[in-house]
Amino acid sequence: MVNLKKFFVMVLVLLLALAGCSGTGDKEGASGKDSGKTKISVWHNFAGDDLRARKVRDMITQFEKDHPDIEIDAQAIPVDGYRQRVSTVAAADELPDVFLTYAGSFTDEFHKSDLIQPITQLFEENPEWKDSFLKGALDPYNYDGELYSAPVAMSSTSFLYYNKSLFEEHNLEVPATWDEFIETIDFFKEKDITPLAMGNKAPWVAQSTTFGAIADRVTGTEWFMNAVNQDGASFTDPVFIDALDKFKELVDHEAYSDGANSMDNTQAEQYFAQGKAAMMINGSWTISSLAASGSEDVLANIGITTVPAIEGGKGAGNTITGGPGGGYLLSSKTEGAAKEAALELIYTLSNGEAQKAIAESNSMVMYDVELDQNTADPLFYEAFNLVKGAEFAPVYDLHLTSAAAEAVNNGLQEIMLGGDVEKVAENIQNAQAANKD
Repeated sequence: MVNLKKFFVMVLVLLLALAGCSGTGDKEGASGKDSGKTKISVWHNFAGDDLRARKVRDMITQFEKDHPDIEIDAQAIPVDGYRQRVSTVAAADELPDVFLTYAGSFTDEFHKSDLIQPITQLFEENPEWKDSFLKGALDPYNYDGELYSAPVAMSSTSFLYYNKSLFEEHNLEVPATWDEFIETIDFFKEKDITPLAMGNKAPWVAQSTTFGAIADRVTGTEWFMNAVNQDGASFTDPVFIDALDKFKELVDHEAYSDGANSMDNTQAEQYFAQGKAAMMINGSWTISSLAASGSEDVLANIGITTVPAIEGGKGAGNTITGGPGGGYLLSSKTEGAAKEAALELIYTLSNGEAQKAIAESNSMVMYDVELDQNTADPLFYEAFNLVKGAEFAPVYDLHLTSAAAEAVNNGLQEIMLGGDVEKVAENIQNAQAANKD
């Protein structure tokens, strides 16, 4: 008769041996090599159904087909939760091999914590690629002479979209000044038409699309950067209170629908496209989104311009918040074959061919591309020409510490619900002062 105790011991030893064989001990880098294939992981936020998102996912799929020796674990994470997800794994030092980042403080934190490594060699091996980026495009990713990423987008976050037929029907001019803007809001409100569509369920929307543009017109960029650095400027200064008051003025004039804080950005875009709102302040991504879901008639009925100038403000009157957009970073833990595969993937997703494909999906890029105007979406071309004639203003959450950016986001939601402006300013200042280093 078999000794049961010995039998279970033998089974346990066998299971442990099998577990050891299937583990990750022989992997190279953050993901590594296993069963003859080099495995790498990539995270990005192109999870939607817009043209750019589909294009990026297709590029990753094609890369894997073209490289049968490489296996990719790709995760497409929705935009609204992407920052938090990446920050969480970064805190645990478990970043994927390749991941999409945002220019500014988000990348700064990875660099300060030694969680990423440079990709300078890609630029040295491909000088024509490097020279084709627009002026200043690579600056946010240059740390002590080493380049850590290449932008695959131009961040333009504050266009004023408007419904042409509604303006024509009521014989209205598109507002060019703040006073005209408020008058237009009041007019549409009286007609029971939502003046401004906004989906601020994820509170970055109000900050990124609207408040940054308003605030820059009031304070000017120099003041903002001094406040970011806590160098002779504070977010409790009267000029910043004035900027918050301008946003509150929109709320007080009932520019937004009652459910703006519970509507997401995609819902707001559709709300506007359906003619339920006369205007919307949103980013260039909206063009790609609407081009993917809207009819030609809907797109032809949409006009685009800049946020109105603010009389007496210290900033320029026609700025658009934005600049170089996101790019892909390489984890500092990725080594060997995994590193080589990851670098090749980053180049494939960022090279001239990729930049052109992204631009052709109605998405702005900081790269010298030639597009066929006859095939490009007219709204995209209109936005592109606006960008060429405007100056960039800073997007707040690209420069503030993560704590201060969260204070701005939450504070704007509070103001939309009747919160106190000076208390919001105090919270922002305290967060920036405590975490700026």
